[in-house]
Amino acid sequence: MNLAFWKKNKDSQPKKKKSQAREWLDAGIFAIIAATLIRTFIFEAYTIPTPSMEKTLLVNDFLFVSKISYGPRIPMTPLAVPFVHHTLPFTKSTKAYSEAVKWKYRRLPGFSDIKRYDVVVFNFPEGDTVAIDSPDPSYYNMVRQNGWQAVHNSYQIIQRPVDKRENYIKRCMGQAGDTLRIVHGAVYINGQAAPVPPGSQHKYVVETTGDQLNPSRLEELGITTTPPDFFQIDANKFLYNLTPENVAALKQFPIVKNITMYEAAAFSDFNYNDIFPHDSAHFKWTDENFGPMYIPKKGATVKLDESNIALYDRIIRVYEGNTLERKDGKFIINGQPVDSYTFKMNYYWMMGDNRNNSLDSRFWGFVPEDHVVGKAWLIWMSYGEGGIRWSRIFRNIK
Repeated sequence: MNLAFWKKNKDSQPKKKKSQAREWLDAGIFAIIAATLIRTFIFEAYTIPTPSMEKTLLVNDFLFVSKISYGPRIPMTPLAVPFVHHTLPFTKSTKAYSEAVKWKYRRLPGFSDIKRYDVVVFNFPEGDTVAIDSPDPSYYNMVRQNGWQAVHNSYQIIQRPVDKRENYIKRCMGQAGDTLRIVHGAVYINGQAAPVPPGSQHKYVVETTGDQLNPSRLEELGITTTPPDFFQIDANKFLYNLTPENVAALKQFPIVKNITMYEAAAFSDFNYNDIFPHDSAHFKWTDENFGPMYIPKKGATVKLDESNIALYDRIIRVYEGNTLERKDGKFIINGQPVDSYTFKMNYYWMMGDNRNNSLDSRFWGFVPEDHVVGKAWLIWMSYGEGGIRWSRIFRNIK
């Protein structure tokens, strides 16, 4: 065969022009692939739906979350509908992904490790089981409160893989290997007082001479005077949700006699089982007085006994995939009697800056490293009742 002759004749054939529909299709496919790669490996946009991080982050702040800061997480359920998290639009429970292919947890190298006080986006650790349409995001809390049978009779129950659980955003108050304690609302890490974020809020009891504070003056300070951030306890005691700056300002008011941090356990009947690790027999902890407690680090070993097994039970069984039994006063892991356990992953302790309005690690425990999505980086848009909050646009998140 004369290859030169064949090539010449082939090149002389007129190329068939793509139709306009085909060009649009090709462009659309390329755009979907490019956007998916960017969302998976570089950054992704998120919206703040709740006030748990106020006033560091406000409801309807739109964020960019950096995936490369801690290293992009390889998808664990790669077969999924693009741009949809876990449920198909206009449905309540139809999965937007397939579990026909599952990949183990892997993470590409990043610029840094997760550090204390970073604002982090992660998958909800208790989101492996979900009660559809429930007002309580925690299935396990519902079971503790109402019983397994009642929950399953009332709701449709589904399971979700790690990377398809709800996204939460909190501040990392304790990293792997730390010992954390909370004393009267103040967080201590390894015995040292943790810094208080300037935008964080906590409820305080403000005692006055008997007069209410001027609502207009409070509004100027950015203090909310409506429930649930305000409550009148008695004639001269008022409950406000305040930042450290607010507290300093109110102390200058002539009618203010005293300001003390509010602790729920001191004002009402308190259920210790609501607080992690949900074992009131061994842990009389509250959301304001908690610990000390060790945050597990990969490779570290802890002794196991009845006094601490509640802290690490879910890590051993659920997050690290072992079987755990108790027989004759002994612990049996994967069929072998043990008196200690070595952790396979790093864990973190996440708390909201709006301390009294945050469902965080105090209620559901540790965040495993395979649940971490990325680092909150930048507010690119924000709006409230008055429209766009121009002062918040392109603000770095700290």
